Amino acid sequence: MKMTRFFCGAAVLAVMISLIVPAEAFAAAGKKMRIGVSLPTQRDERWVRDAEEMRAVAKADGVDIKMQVCDNDAARQMSQCENLLAQGIDILILAPHDATSAGAIADNAHAAGIKVISYDRLVMGTNNVDLYVSFDNFAVGKLMGEYLTRLVPKGNYIVLAGAPTDNNAKLYREGAMEAIKPLVDKGDVKIVMDQWVTDWQPTVAMNLVQNALTANNNKIDAVLAPNDNTAGGVIQALAQVGLAGKVPVTGQDAEDTAAQRIMAGTQAMTVFKNTREQARVAIETAIKMVRGEKPETNSVVNNKKMDVPSILLTPVVVDKANIDEVLINSGYISKDKVYKK
Repeated sequence: MKMTRFFCGAAVLAVMISLIVPAEAFAAAGKKMRIGVSLPTQRDERWVRDAEEMRAVAKADGVDIKMQVCDNDAARQMSQCENLLAQGIDILILAPHDATSAGAIADNAHAAGIKVISYDRLVMGTNNVDLYVSFDNFAVGKLMGEYLTRLVPKGNYIVLAGAPTDNNAKLYREGAMEAIKPLVDKGDVKIVMDQWVTDWQPTVAMNLVQNALTANNNKIDAVLAPNDNTAGGVIQALAQVGLAGKVPVTGQDAEDTAAQRIMAGTQAMTVFKNTREQARVAIETAIKMVRGEKPETNSVVNNKKMDVPSILLTPVVVDKANIDEVLINSGYISKDKVYKK
């Protein structure tokens, strides 16, 4: 009889703990909630911002964050995630370097009973992704394409996509081409180069543009650069032949250096994706999921295996006309950094 009362009491205690807020529930169980995070890089300013914001939100919410960065190495990311699982994390936030091979990471996590949030980049070809937190990446590309075609409705275009291992890069390109292709079909635009940029590296982008300039006697009228980092490499190549500021160049991520180039006139625009908000949503949603709550989604995105429930945030075009309003007044970038001389 005493043993029966003990088990009943334990069961009631377990139910009570499950209804308490996250930090208190895990404290009652003698531990802090542990969120594992795997990021692809810290070479780009935007990924540094993501990491900083995730740590800040986790600290404010009283949870422990265990973060690994694979430095654009798929094998290293697999090994690091195996280590995170071995540490006993409660959920995994995974921003894949290689979208396809990362499917095995998600499979391993589910086999260990750990849910997976695909962050920024979608993990492809697996049924074991519980949530996708990102921006509408097709819309990001479309914003870049529409901006470029308004500025340059006729002429020679260089079209650069991001890393071929990144599903987002494919979506950006598809969105941009929705605006560019009709002009190509009319004969108004000629695409003289259409290339992927390995690992989003600015030096690769610079070399590609140098080759395109040489092949076309410097007759380039517009460049679709897939992000601000590659835009920097593109603009270096244009500067070498006196075309920086004369040939519109796109970008995304609203990096400090991109804001400076926009004010200097060498980069036409960037697409602002508020990664602080994205990081906050990812951590706070992870906490809810560990509690057993169903996340509130606003879309689904197919990863060639399943329709992944998704939270997609809205991107915004930034150029000289609204850079103060969007980036400075919001506190995303300081005025000193934007107007750096």
